[in-house]
Amino acid sequence: MHVVMFADQHLESLGGAQVSMRLQKRFLERAGHVVTVVAPRLHRPAAHDPAYLDLPSIALTPDREYALTWPGARTDRFLDAEMGARLPVDVVHVQGDFWGAFIGHRYAARHGLPVVHTMHNRVDVGIEATAPFPGLVLRALNAWARRALPRGASRGSAGVLPRDGSARALPRGVRGGAGSRRNARNSDFSGSFIRDRRESPSSATASDRATASERATASARATASDRATASARAGGGWAFLRQLARLSRAVTAPSSHFARRLEAHGVAEKVDVIWNGIDDDVLDAALSAEASTRRPGRPRFIWLGRMSPEKRLLPFLEAVAASGIDAEVEIVGGGAQLRAARRLVERSTPTATVTFAGRLAYAETLRRLADADAVVQTSIGFETQGMTVFEAASLGTPAVVSDPDIAAELGAGTWTVTDATIPALAEALRRAASDISAGTPVVPDPTIAERFRQSSRTAAMIAVYERAVAAGR
Repeated sequence: MHVVMFADQHLESLGGAQVSMRLQKRFLERAGHVVTVVAPRLHRPAAHDPAYLDLPSIALTPDREYALTWPGARTDRFLDAEMGARLPVDVVHVQGDFWGAFIGHRYAARHGLPVVHTMHNRVDVGIEATAPFPGLVLRALNAWARRALPRGASRGSAGVLPRDGSARALPRGVRGGAGSRRNARNSDFSGSFIRDRRESPSSATASDRATASERATASARATASDRATASARAGGGWAFLRQLARLSRAVTAPSSHFARRLEAHGVAEKVDVIWNGIDDDVLDAALSAEASTRRPGRPRFIWLGRMSPEKRLLPFLEAVAASGIDAEVEIVGGGAQLRAARRLVERSTPTATVTFAGRLAYAETLRRLADADAVVQTSIGFETQGMTVFEAASLGTPAVVSDPDIAAELGAGTWTVTDATIPALAEALRRAASDISAGTPVVPDPTIAERFRQSSRTAAMIAVYERAVAAGR
């Protein structure tokens, strides 16, 4: 198959979704498929790959790490011209939430291609954490989506595609559309092409799929406050995600808890759960390395991620100071809050030694995760998987976890933070440091290493692609 992925940001930029997409691309190619990745051009030096199709863009951030491509007729023409020189496309995989999603869905509609959409982000939580007037921003975002996204697709409940691929009757008032797959080079846009969204049955293994009780528990975590927020905002985050899902043959999510939340809020009737994975080669190298005793010294904690408000780096550093732990704390990553983080450490003078490692290559990041005594996860309600703690667990490193959904999905090997306050996080850090110093740390679930391999995640996604292609014909 030729899979065309669409992203909000270039794959060589900083971010968990970008790391995941790079792995997906490599393992799809390893399985014999062709991949093209469409994203805004990066405005700093970076590795180039012939699979990258860089769109004209403008830099969004002072460090030139992130960029924006405006979804419109000019971008459509540029994209079609560039894709005309590539192989015929089988399926579009949208993995963006904003302009990347709009551009991808527009491309698919023009060429009659089925779409698989992976929801990576809690749009509402991210905007509320970063925008001064989140309600206004969400309403504007919904209005932008209505203007930019293809028209004519069903806005009601989607039809369901059974596992055998046969058609079922669509709900009353919903129009279905065929739209056979066409070469991007010679297809004509049909204004009457209407794509009905069909359920893509789970392609994940039994270990990945939630049981009935897990579904009920995770759905319950779509709390009353979530529902109140969604209903109070006619143009809220869930409404925005519904606009994207209605154009998709299949919707996937990287965790059971996020999938159930999407279902509970009516984004899609059925969401496939496919974890973001870890590089098989790196994992094999780590697991085959000779087991050794822990390196002597103080407890070693690592925090990894983008330095932005929703990641809660500053509350973490406040908790480190308040906890009084005598430990080594390494901060990996970059972002807008780096200067504020450095100032906070200088001002609070924690007992722990805090170092800022900056941005690291993927392999080096995993090496440091393996060497740490614990990784610290601090965002709450924002992460749709919490990829870092799963990478760490695969390498045998436990985690201090602030988000209860992530703690539940991870299972064993966590020191959970009881609430969202700094004192609660400080107390969890003290517990972890005490256990590590005593030689009795919590132990991650050993099965995660196998379940988290990228090769198994790619096989699961290929099955979703195949069903989407069959449904799109």
